[in-house]
Amino acid sequence: MNILGKSLRLLALFIPLGLHAQQPAGSRYLNKQLPQTWGQVVADPTFQQTLPVDDNWWKLFQDPLLDSLIQVAIDQNYTLELAAYRVEVAQTNFRAAKGAYYPTLGLNAGWNKEQSSGNTTSLPQSREHFISGTLASSWEIDVFGGIRNRVKAQKELYAASKETYNAVMVSLCAQLASGYMNLRQLQQEKVVVLRNLASQAEVVEMTEVRYKTGLVSKLDVAQAKSVYFSTKASIPQIESGIIQYINALGVLMGLYPQDVADRLTPTHPLPQYIELVGVGIPANLLRRRPDVRAAERQVAASAATVGASKADWWPTFYLNSSVGFAAQKTAELFNKNSLTYEIAPTMRWDLFQGTKRINATRQAKALLDVSVAQFNQTILNAVQEVDNAMNQYRNRVKQQLFMKEVVNQGKETFTLSLELYKQGLAPFQNVLDAQRSLLTYEDSLVQAEGGSLLALIQLYQSLGGGWMVE
Repeated sequence: MNILGKSLRLLALFIPLGLHAQQPAGSRYLNKQLPQTWGQVVADPTFQQTLPVDDNWWKLFQDPLLDSLIQVAIDQNYTLELAAYRVEVAQTNFRAAKGAYYPTLGLNAGWNKEQSSGNTTSLPQSREHFISGTLASSWEIDVFGGIRNRVKAQKELYAASKETYNAVMVSLCAQLASGYMNLRQLQQEKVVVLRNLASQAEVVEMTEVRYKTGLVSKLDVAQAKSVYFSTKASIPQIESGIIQYINALGVLMGLYPQDVADRLTPTHPLPQYIELVGVGIPANLLRRRPDVRAAERQVAASAATVGASKADWWPTFYLNSSVGFAAQKTAELFNKNSLTYEIAPTMRWDLFQGTKRINATRQAKALLDVSVAQFNQTILNAVQEVDNAMNQYRNRVKQQLFMKEVVNQGKETFTLSLELYKQGLAPFQNVLDAQRSLLTYEDSLVQAEGGSLLALIQLYQSLGGGWMVE
């Protein structure tokens, strides 16, 4: 029964499995098309109907330092290195499984000397010795496909390990890019705080002068200082966050934090990137994700294991043979009369092994059920992540544009309130409110800028990135 047709109909349009195995009993399969709302999301003008770039998507930020950090992480990250070792292990298992296709060869050589007893039989005591050399082989003939299915299972597991490596690569680059953007966002938040702190210090100085001249009460001075020190108190928390992100980036690059601090501590602006994003058509979105490909490979491996377990119910055929020489004298060892050989086709059929084979087949089918369920869940998660990421990026871009206008109005409000206060036409409370609001607005703008970049990184991660090796 065709798993693609009966079990994985969700991907019938865009992921051909090409597997044939009996549908395991008791399984529940995802049997739905992609959500119709996807077409509405992708039709949004924020997204172009073109495929994303095929490699190095992070270069769109035009930040050479980010490019170099990601390259270091790819070269030195230990999690990625572990994934690469697992690929090597899977490749070795695949090659070892293919070894069952070929006959085994063995060479035996030796010198034998024997003496029989003359007191146990009517024959007299005798001695004999000889030299022998034999080349023996044994070849299992894969009549029912047991070897073929086991090799296929290991091949699919090897392919799944490569996709898992790709998934680690996707996650690593996205994590590093996200950490880098968070670092730059905090640095810009600190810039905003310091800029507002300087402005607030000027207001404190102005109120002190007006107080000394008797124009205002000391309350204005106290209120101005409270706003100033409240703003100043936020700096240590920002600096703590900056150190944490520097440390995290160092670990992602396989380095100690002190090795990267000099390069990351200087303040840099956030990349200015608000562009249309190409995400392709919905039917092709999930093909990019390595976790979907790995789950697909796991299903194929489990299906092959079921086939191998069924083959164990049938007899096994072997072709055993040997050829060699045996003689009492070394000079006669390679004479034609010393030639020995044996050809022995055999069949082995274990008719009863308790419940071993029954349970082996049941276990294989259960594992196939598990892999299919995991595959279906992976598809659902992928749909959710891509849909969330597209909506997140679209709305973050809108928020960023709106916040720029809010900041402009906040600056104008502060300027007007300060001028009116100087003229004695407005209370000092208006200035205080304008100061607090402007700091909040500018901080929110920085967060919106950073958030749109993080949402874009999340979008590319949810799409599987653009650098996977086929």
